[in-house]
Amino acid sequence: MRNFRLKAPGRRSIMKEIRDYAFITVGMFFYCIGWTVMLLPNSITTGGVSGIANIIYWGTGIPVDLSYFTINAVLMIFALRLLGLKFCIKTIYAVTMLTVMVNISQRIVGDTQFLHDQLFMVTVIGSIFCGMGVGMGLSAGGSTGGTDIIAAIINKYRDISLGRVIMLCDVVIISCSYLVLKSWERVVYGYVELFIVSYCVDQVVNSMRRSVQFFIISDKYEEIGRNINQNARRGCTVIDGHGFYSGKEVKMLFVLTRKSESDHIFQLISHIDPNAFVSQSAVIGVYGQGFDRFRIKNTKETEALKK
Repeated sequence: MRNFRLKAPGRRSIMKEIRDYAFITVGMFFYCIGWTVMLLPNSITTGGVSGIANIIYWGTGIPVDLSYFTINAVLMIFALRLLGLKFCIKTIYAVTMLTVMVNISQRIVGDTQFLHDQLFMVTVIGSIFCGMGVGMGLSAGGSTGGTDIIAAIINKYRDISLGRVIMLCDVVIISCSYLVLKSWERVVYGYVELFIVSYCVDQVVNSMRRSVQFFIISDKYEEIGRNINQNARRGCTVIDGHGFYSGKEVKMLFVLTRKSESDHIFQLISHIDPNAFVSQSAVIGVYGQGFDRFRIKNTKETEALKK
């Protein structure tokens, strides 16, 4: 029998995991501020499980952290099989952190109403904080639970905006807040919160997934390509070129990477060949190994091709 060894995680993967959990923690802190400091004391509901927790709190007085955690615990049982253990672990961490933060925040803030005479302004500020928090959580592979889990499941198999899915799922929850608030004005503010959160989620997630491409012309292309492979962990394609004016044969490197990694690429190039000619441009999307997965709508034609 063969002896199989478990490969120890590298330093790069460990640092990535630490960064992800740091992003989730900061994101939950932002969401906690928007929810319990801005929106909840001013009776402005949110979407998702937090919105359901709001309605339960206003109707029965049960603390939002208790109902929020209980509902998410049930949802996580169903999500574990569909989203995978890695996503669920981070989501459990996010839900637990947010529950603790909400509990502490409510003890400190209580029913203090900030900007109570400027409901539109408090709605905008609270929604921005909530949207940033959800977006950071999703970008790091976790979520605040609830409709975020539903959105993540749909986005995994379909090329549909995360913010749009969350918005569609939350309309019913916000509308139901009228049953306890008895105020259509508050419901309208809830719709405003919904649109702002959806927009912020898309902006944060898309900014984290944005990709760029490089064309690099240098006599030291082999050394540059080798360093990009080893240090930046990105692939390079060598393209044969011909200078029209000089008539010189050149080698050009083609590199695709995340926008957040572009500074590292520039540092590698500058260290090896400060005189290299480099072109950088944004791309709409990159799909394949190391980037996003293909998301294709199932049609009669695609089903036929699969067969």
